Amino acid sequence: MAFLQLPCSSSFTLTTPSRCVFTSPIKASSHLSLPISANYKTTKLNNWITNFNSKSFSFFLSGFLSLGLSFSGVGFSEGKVGVNKPELLPKELTPVIDVAGFLSDGQERRLALEIIDLEKDTGFKLRLLAQNYPETPGLAIKDFWQVDDRTIVFVADPSFGNILNFNVGASIDLDIPRSFWSRLAGKYGNIFYWKEKGEDASIEAAVMAISNCLREPVGPNNCSEVK
Repeated sequence: MAFLQLPCSSSFTLTTPSRCVFTSPIKASSHLSLPISANYKTTKLNNWITNFNSKSFSFFLSGFLSLGLSFSGVGFSEGKVGVNKPELLPKELTPVIDVAGFLSDGQERRLALEIIDLEKDTGFKLRLLAQNYPETPGLAIKDFWQVDDRTIVFVADPSFGNILNFNVGASIDLDIPRSFWSRLAGKYGNIFYWKEKGEDASIEAAVMAISNCLREPVGPNNCSEVK
């Protein structure tokens, strides 16, 4: 099941206590036989959704990659301005960017290797940005990482209380229950956890939980537990 994310009055959509997100479930089935007129309307709707999602993602990056992303459970903070600082990007391509200094060199290497192995095994791309707004490359990560429908952008930023924030590609939404991301943020991203354990512990726990989830066989009970 994919979720159509509709922008709020501010710069990006979040699942927050203030109910800033509006999601409309879109079910896809290969078993349906639709009349020509319905197929035509469905095609138009799919094209509109694709265009909308592309524009919405760019909108989110420029407006709040800042950042709290969707599925975070973080209260939305007004007044954040968009950031685009490509000078903060590393010179070499890497799935982990830590501009906040939360991770040691060893932790960063371990997480990068885990993410690379995960992509080889599953085809899904996990990308991690550790930041402390406003020190972030912001919009520049979209092209740097070639973000697409099979990408999870994980932004670790304690600025908004919950440190774990995610933007999940549409293809991943089809296999991973949406509740997984909010449960993950609730378990390892809450302020009490990362204040006690450290930002690095929250980040490492989240990456391993995502890796375990994406490696599970797709089914009615996949990712039912945050491990």
